[in-house]
Amino acid sequence: MQKTIYFGNLPWAVTSEDLEQAVGQYAEVVAARIATDRETGRSRGFGFVEVNEEQAQAVIDALNGSDWQGRQLTVNEARPREERAPRRY
Repeated sequence: MQKTIYFGNLPWAVTSEDLEQAVGQYAEVVAARIATDRETGRSRGFGFVEVNEEQAQAVIDALNGSDWQGRQLTVNEARPREERAPRRY
């Protein structure tokens, strides 16, 4: 089974490939993605990585609070997306 790990406070220049390479030192990466702005395509400063459940805690322990290009990472198990009311225009 797989777990999704949240990575917050990522440097703006980090790509999905960079994230996959960084996590790959600690676990086998199933998928990695950076959240991007719909209009500009720029990074929103956070992303998600899927790894095997057995390896997830090792990744969190190794990378949470670590420094990446001058930014302190927030790394934890991803929570399900909360339902939000539709936008009114």
